[in-house]
Amino acid sequence: MRQTVVQYYAAPTTAVSPDYEVTTMHAVCRPILSCFCLLLAFSAPAMANPQELVIEELSYLDRSYMARQRDTLGDLAARNLGRHFQGSRDNDLAILQALLDRRLVRNDQVEELQAMGIIMGDLLADELDMDWVIYKDKVGRTRALRFGETDTYLFPNTMVSRRRTVGNMDSIADIYQKAYDSVAPLQTPSRFR
Repeated sequence: MRQTVVQYYAAPTTAVSPDYEVTTMHAVCRPILSCFCLLLAFSAPAMANPQELVIEELSYLDRSYMARQRDTLGDLAARNLGRHFQGSRDNDLAILQALLDRRLVRNDQVEELQAMGIIMGDLLADELDMDWVIYKDKVGRTRALRFGETDTYLFPNTMVSRRRTVGNMDSIADIYQKAYDSVAPLQTPSRFR
């Protein structure tokens, strides 16, 4: 019986017969394959969770940065609109929308758009009983809202900026509502709310 072998390497062979070529390939590949399997076996525990997730509390620097972002946007709203963020959903979402509508924050101003995400995140955190955390995975580190001790996260920092930088003009209220609707069903009814 004649066997066909496809060579994936440039190894010197002397084609005495087709069976000799197969034998040579087995002789060369078997030790390499054995070493690969051994290496794979020892590295398997390290590769068991390639998307290792780490959740941490906000650091002092994170809290300071977020406070500066809130202040920057608050100053912009006070100077140009004569209005202030109050932690009230209707008021604050209206101010955020006005900043966009009057082009006081443009689609290319990523820092300011992300500051809007922080304001929106504060509202979501308050309304949905979520907490700001640091979310680290293989992609990187970011600020997120976590719902209780679950694996449910929102990433409000980029909710506005990612949309606006690619020309998506969804209203602030729509963005907020989509985020709210994704977490609200997870809440247990409370008679004290």
